[in-house]
Amino acid sequence: MRFKLIVAFVEDKRTDDVMKAARNAGATGATVINNARGEGLNQSKTFFGLTLETQRDVILLLVEEHMSRHILEEIARIGKFDTKPGTGIAFQVDVEDAIGVIHQVKELSHVVEDKL
Repeated sequence: MRFKLIVAFVEDKRTDDVMKAARNAGATGATVINNARGEGLNQSKTFFGLTLETQRDVILLLVEEHMSRHILEEIARIGKFDTKPGTGIAFQVDVEDAIGVIHQVKELSHVVEDKL
């Protein structure tokens, strides 16, 4: 079984909704890193030296490759990445190898076989 890593940078107020959407789309779990900070095309605005920006969370999902695109699209839809600038981004990368996921392989084998 092959995996992809989905990395999503999400507004912290949308993290729970994005996690729920990912799970409903087939993700079996995730790791959330809180309070990330980033900058897009435009620099963050400041007020008396304080940066006025929304906190981000980083969500890491190791997912089966046949399910990855659907999960990625659901994350983007719920996170409103393509409809509202500055709400976040998500991307996926190939995973060459992974250990500690044998329990997921057993669970996902049936799901993937049904989809193929």
